[in-house]
Amino acid sequence: MRFMVDECIGPNVANWLREEGYEVFSVYEQERGLDDDKILEKAYTEEWILITSDKDFGTKVYREGRPHKGIILLRLDDERFPNKIKVLRELLNRYKNKIKDRFIVVTDHGIRFSLIKE
Repeated sequence: MRFMVDECIGPNVANWLREEGYEVFSVYEQERGLDDDKILEKAYTEEWILITSDKDFGTKVYREGRPHKGIILLRLDDERFPNKIKVLRELLNRYKNKIKDRFIVVTDHGIRFSLIKE
């Protein structure tokens, strides 16, 4: 499984995913300052599942109809990296096979899945 980690998620989460054996592209480490349109395009064409906390990606997908290969939107009260890792660990342990091609919103209270439409 391949993950693109947005700048707002941070390098600690990217490093943890690598330690877990996932292929990771870190926007923070590899293309800092990349705008949202280019992030979404790169993630789609290179088949990365995007992990972000930027709500603008919901607008791009649902209002603008932009395609993606999977987006995990973290909407957490505690945005420190240990909490991000905790919720991602739970998501991956429980739903690893349901992440691709889905728009997933993860909050402190639950997980919502949406299927993409192409």
